[in-house]
Amino acid sequence: MIEPEAKRCRASSGRGERPSFLGLCGRGTSLTLGSWVVAVLVVALPQTGRAQQAASLLNVSSDASREFYQSVDTAFTAVWKERTGQDVAIHESFGGSSAQARAVIGGLEADVVTLALAADIDQISARTGLVPADWQARLPNHGSPYTSTVVFLVRRGNPKHIRDWGDLVRPGVSVITANPKTSGGGRWNYLAAWGYALRLRGGTDSTARRFVASLYRNVPVLDAGARGATTTFISRGIGDVLITWENEALLAARERAPEVVDVVIPSVSILAEPSVAVVDGIATRHGTSAVARAYLHYLYSDAGQELAARSFYRPRSVAIARKYAAQFPMLTLFTIDDVLGGWPRAQAHFADGGVFDQLYEPSEGARP
Repeated sequence: MIEPEAKRCRASSGRGERPSFLGLCGRGTSLTLGSWVVAVLVVALPQTGRAQQAASLLNVSSDASREFYQSVDTAFTAVWKERTGQDVAIHESFGGSSAQARAVIGGLEADVVTLALAADIDQISARTGLVPADWQARLPNHGSPYTSTVVFLVRRGNPKHIRDWGDLVRPGVSVITANPKTSGGGRWNYLAAWGYALRLRGGTDSTARRFVASLYRNVPVLDAGARGATTTFISRGIGDVLITWENEALLAARERAPEVVDVVIPSVSILAEPSVAVVDGIATRHGTSAVARAYLHYLYSDAGQELAARSFYRPRSVAIARKYAAQFPMLTLFTIDDVLGGWPRAQAHFADGGVFDQLYEPSEGARP
């Protein structure tokens, strides 16, 4: 269900070959962190013999990933400085993933995007041409260096006895979730609920629609992003249950508010695959293509995968995943293809006048 290994180089044919992250293959050993940085330099940086001018990189990201990318920034800049002698300042913009994609389309000059779902990067590509259409082929695992899923956060002791998706449509249960019109995490939440309904006995698109409509009738407020929804639930004390990223729930339960919340793992959920890409049109203009590519490749290194696991994302690396196996509960995961046949059909649910708009009836005082 979770694709744990990076794609192998197309030219590989012998046993014992492992994938590299710069399109280079080696037999028996993976490309080391230092080697791939040097390889980027050889290919992309001018060999002037002089110290490189400091670089500045803008990462436009989804809001539930802020702690992770702050740790990546610190680690990567130290490695880059050691290997190249160049200082790099990494700036971050966090927000609801779909809103972030629209910001880039509208002119926000991102060197890289690290968003909640591939469809948001597809939109940037289709509407601006700044990202090539084949962006998913440039990195292992179609540009998704780690995964997550959707779980529940409840009040300490679970006073409403919420165990599974079906409990979210009960009368008197107040559900907090992000707005799927603006938030990538909100879209994963919606699709997870839809997929659960489809898997019920006799499940069809019609029964899924009725189930999801019932769920959203229990939602008193829709925040623009996943982190905003977490704040509404924990800090503002609104709602009985929060639907959210697994990494966001584990962060809250283990670090942010362990004394007030518990994590509930539903019977089934969706495989969420955050995606990353270099925004070529902007990085080329800024002269940051080499460092932008290296920054994203770093996410696939052992060091990057360790940071992902420590931030409660599920790493792609088999070795790192094994090391952190106790951290992640076992559950059955379905994919976006299982639910709606892929992102093109799924995205139609969130277009103006689409399925979500048709089924969502804001409760009194709700913020759309």
